Amino acid sequence: MPLVRIALLKGTQPQFRRAIADSIHRSMVEVIGIPEQDRFQIITEHEPGDLIYDASYLGIARGDGVLLIQITLSAGRSVALKKALFARIAERLKESPGVRPEDVFVNLVEVAKENWSFGNGIAQYA
Repeated sequence: MPLVRIALLKGTQPQFRRAIADSIHRSMVEVIGIPEQDRFQIITEHEPGDLIYDASYLGIARGDGVLLIQITLSAGRSVALKKALFARIAERLKESPGVRPEDVFVNLVEVAKENWSFGNGIAQYA
């Protein structure tokens, strides 16, 4: 059920973007138990002036390798599970494709289950 949006600066290779997508998906399968086939991701590359982020907010030194990741998912997971997901995403992205943990920004957007339609005009979870 998650819909994952990944924003990064323009100029990366397709295999780098795929590794990012794979690492995020594996993290969600492992930590929050989504089905392996439940994979819906959007990757967008942006010109430097079109991806705006603070390089030092909360004392975290971000660079041009920053990833802005927004995951829309059904509500109901505990704070502990969310923290575990954040940590696993940063860990996996460091392993592959080598993104610095400081450059991993993740935002969860929780919605009610009835707000999903996976096709055919049907609210499959309602």
